[in-house]
Amino acid sequence: MELEKLLKTPRETQRLILRPWKHNKSDARECYRYAKDHRVGPAAGWPVHKDPADSLRIIGEVLSTPGLWAMVLKETGKPVGTVGLTFGSTGRKWLGTAEVELGYWLGVPYWGQGLAREASEEMLRLAFGEMGMDTVWAAYYEENQRSKYLQERLGFVYSHCEEETYVEALHEKRREHFMKLTKERWKERIDQRLGGAG
Repeated sequence: MELEKLLKTPRETQRLILRPWKHNKSDARECYRYAKDHRVGPAAGWPVHKDPADSLRIIGEVLSTPGLWAMVLKETGKPVGTVGLTFGSTGRKWLGTAEVELGYWLGVPYWGQGLAREASEEMLRLAFGEMGMDTVWAAYYEENQRSKYLQERLGFVYSHCEEETYVEALHEKRREHFMKLTKERWKERIDQRLGGAG
């Protein structure tokens, strides 16, 4: 399957449908419901959404990028966050041709339920199992310890820190930490999990 089609094809996990964000009022309303919370965006490096129209604009300009999916609860059929992969062409310019970066955010009412981990594990299956990537990167700002813990649970290993990353959307500098997961380590963890299930 060609890459662009692969990055727009909905995916399914136990509790979620991962699908492209829709540039419509319904998705914008649900996006705003969670993105207006000051605990969500600033921790991930973007400002709170001002109103549903702001969310609609951001869906069109940012969240519609191939490789980003809405996390839609099967139970309600409504999006509660975003998960995705970015490349050198859509994210950090230093990413190699066989490297992507994992990113995610989730509405506060759904924190602590393992949904971000569930969605992220599906992204790792996509990156390593279908796209043939060698490395998946992830990053978190100093203050975002929840993101750090998730990355550790996914098997990411600490790489390095950038002391003064300029966060363009917030017009400020922050300490940013980078984690990475290689295909070999990902496969080892899958094998260990399958071995333990026997």
